[in-house]
Amino acid sequence: MGQDPELLRPALFVSEARAMLVVPHDPAWARAFTAEAQAIGAALEGPLIALHHIGSTAIPDILAKPIIDMLAEVRDLADLDQAAPALVALGYQAMGEFGIPGRRYFRKEDAAGTRIHHLHAFAQGSPHVVRHLAFRDYLRAHPARAADYDALKQRLAADPDHYVERKGPFVLATEAEALAWSAERGGY
Repeated sequence: MGQDPELLRPALFVSEARAMLVVPHDPAWARAFTAEAQAIGAALEGPLIALHHIGSTAIPDILAKPIIDMLAEVRDLADLDQAAPALVALGYQAMGEFGIPGRRYFRKEDAAGTRIHHLHAFAQGSPHVVRHLAFRDYLRAHPARAADYDALKQRLAADPDHYVERKGPFVLATEAEALAWSAERGGY
């Protein structure tokens, strides 16, 4: 997306609360998703309908925290809750809804304690599935809008305490555009 070569180096931004690493897109993220998706697919064979790579690591040419975000569509959340021990056996922490009704959130860290995967699970037909997929696909199809997001993330990464909060207005506006775009194309 025409990033300044100086920006292509990983950037570590530190606050008293935590450090934030934001890096240029890495094609290896797609392979990491595929490998993890195979393990999750085997663990959730019954309730799983589909598993999607979402978030910034799924959008080429934009900066991202190197954490693979995944979205699981499941037949029923109760069935997923019953299968959650299989995800725990893969190293995931089960976090429940974690602030979003109708979601099951799981996170995984590597041996060093670095977060490497987020798994957001919703029942088939949830509007959350549609909004996540529309946002991802819209940014993939609209490189100029993705470049805007990339520039915003670069600016905001210097303030990790407000990173999520301050990118919120852009995400909500882009999500609305993405949902309209998706509806014009027949939706999901």
